[in-house]
Amino acid sequence: MSPFLLTRTLPEDATGAALRGDVLHGLTRTPKSLPPKWFYDARGSELFEEITRLPEYYPTRAEREILADRAPEIAAATGAKTLVELGSGSSEKTRYLLDSLPDLQSYVPVDVSESALTGAAEALLAERPSLNVHALIADFTRGLALPGTPGPRLVAFLGGTIGNLLPGEREVFLRSVRTLLDPGDFLLLGTDLVKDEAVLVRAYDDAAGVTAEFNKNVLAVVARELGADVDPGDFDHVALWDRDNEWIEMRLRARSALTVKIPELNLVVPFEAGEELRTEVSAKFRQDGVRTELVAAGMELTHWWTDKEGRFALSLATAS
Repeated sequence: MSPFLLTRTLPEDATGAALRGDVLHGLTRTPKSLPPKWFYDARGSELFEEITRLPEYYPTRAEREILADRAPEIAAATGAKTLVELGSGSSEKTRYLLDSLPDLQSYVPVDVSESALTGAAEALLAERPSLNVHALIADFTRGLALPGTPGPRLVAFLGGTIGNLLPGEREVFLRSVRTLLDPGDFLLLGTDLVKDEAVLVRAYDDAAGVTAEFNKNVLAVVARELGADVDPGDFDHVALWDRDNEWIEMRLRARSALTVKIPELNLVVPFEAGEELRTEVSAKFRQDGVRTELVAAGMELTHWWTDKEGRFALSLATAS
């Protein structure tokens, strides 16, 4: 069996330090906010997997449809010998690419979760014993150095996760991805597309309340990790469409005036009745906008694929 290498580029306490910094910054600013990455402890990851199976939540199905239909075209266009996946998680959708790249030698999954990387690698190597897997425990939003692997390389950022970054953050991120690309390398980018407002809102406010529980899970994480005396039941889930910015916002709205104490940070956070805490932005895109952002980062859009209903897109770009 080919080797499985695991490299840590994050310090051991990097996650805890990042959580403390994000909570301190986000809960002392106006309006209050927390980054969506803190949804994803073990329970949050389970809830998100449940969300992807809900009838209202189309992005995962739509992206999987594109990958199933277009993976051979992606393989032909890139000739990739190395696949790098940012935010790889379980690597489930990646299998469409792995199965379609005839010259693939190496897979480099990148994630902050060691357990997710190890579990995915074990499953992949059981199916593909000749594949070289070099996993990176890293935060790809803070710059990334890739291991030496054969080119051409295909860097994949799937799931529409780029929409969780604000415009300035996307600019920084895409420029950092550009630095990873040598001539002949490609970026495969998943983006959710602008569509009917009702469809978008339902995707983030399902009838079964799973997304509401997922949203409130960020409070459970803060309570467990930082000792906060916060009750998720004191907040309501809110999902709304911002027409001007063309993004969905998820928020938590305080049902009454309350105070949250966070001993780990020596912090007391007052909430007024009805005050909202923003927990996620999920931007939706148009082809021209994606092309413009790629060009600004030094990349050229070469291919654009959507699902049959035009809900989601995969784009392929190379260094310009």
